[in-house]
Amino acid sequence: MKHRIVVLGAGYAGAFAAGNLARRLSPADIEITVVNAVPDFVERMRLHQLAIGQDLASRKLADVFAGTGVRLCLALVTSVDPGRKTVAVTGEDGDGELAYDTLLYALGSSAAHHGVPGVAEYAFDVTGRSSALRLRERLAALGEGGTVLIVGEGLTGIETATEFAESRPDLSVSLAARGELGAWLSPKARRHLRHAFERLGITVHEHTGIETVEPTRAIAADGTSIPADVTVWSAGFAVHPLAAASGLEIAETGQIVVDRTMRSVSHPDVYAAGDCAYAIGDNGRPLPMSCASAGFTNMQATAAIISRLTGSEVPTTGLKYHGNHISLGPRDAIFQMVDRDVRSKSWYLGGRTAARLKSGVLKGAGWGIAHPTFGMPKRKRRLATAPDRAGAGATA
Repeated sequence: MKHRIVVLGAGYAGAFAAGNLARRLSPADIEITVVNAVPDFVERMRLHQLAIGQDLASRKLADVFAGTGVRLCLALVTSVDPGRKTVAVTGEDGDGELAYDTLLYALGSSAAHHGVPGVAEYAFDVTGRSSALRLRERLAALGEGGTVLIVGEGLTGIETATEFAESRPDLSVSLAARGELGAWLSPKARRHLRHAFERLGITVHEHTGIETVEPTRAIAADGTSIPADVTVWSAGFAVHPLAAASGLEIAETGQIVVDRTMRSVSHPDVYAAGDCAYAIGDNGRPLPMSCASAGFTNMQATAAIISRLTGSEVPTTGLKYHGNHISLGPRDAIFQMVDRDVRSKSWYLGGRTAARLKSGVLKGAGWGIAHPTFGMPKRKRRLATAPDRAGAGATA
């Protein structure tokens, strides 16, 4: 019997991991199944562009994995049973169950509502393709002078606000920040960010926590009412409660607690990568939920899986957060390096050069997804144990 590897989620972490596993392990010994709820790969880093009306290239996962040996299962994961080593799914063909020997959990994250009244009912977000398209339809219906409020001063909030203002100058765009805009940036980068907001006519409400969202306005903690035909919620990310319900050990965030190799500390046949992994970086701090972290954790997880299955020493890949790359519309950006303690360094790159660099990063990530195996090598590694015993001993 072949060793069954099941990958949950085909986002940046899951798709890269599945391709890497298929590239390096022999199909004579393993079978790889990727479970994803939608048929297309979602470029999450560009969903704010999709929401404002730009068209993104569609990448069908069936085409992505064609010829790689990876089996695609289009279904929604409803539960994970690490005791029985099974995953329950539901899709067009009804309910089903997948058995695994090794599980890579990479289901990502969604918008964190923080229990704020009205967010679920009235706010929009750009954390998924369907939600971005819903926002796109709403924005298209807004006429000149329509008001859009972005809640959240993190990377997603800043990129969304600037992209919207650049693409739709007929709209009145504002951003509500709990603290100071760009407080975590170096002084020069902060000034660059403020100049970009001024250039684009974006109103900033600093030290403003939103406590209620209504159909045509948002209400701040001090009672201030901010007009908003559309409220876009970008005040952080949250993981699905599926991991907690499965019995896997989780952190307070709901993320799966993993060791240095991205292996679950409670269930050794389960690995996690991306936003759903509570991974400690090289600086001793939890990695932030980000595309960069998805890259680091998926590389470490796949390296560990491959090494353990083939009986070789598990390597450690770097888990260092290097910095923030923030788009400020199509022609401007900020690249801010950080130190070991994730404090911004004095040097930063801004303007068109930074924008071209960010465009290259996005294109590179897109190319990598379209070519998940980077060309299948002729020689692949065999498992350390016979295929009919792989499930019992290869992941020990």
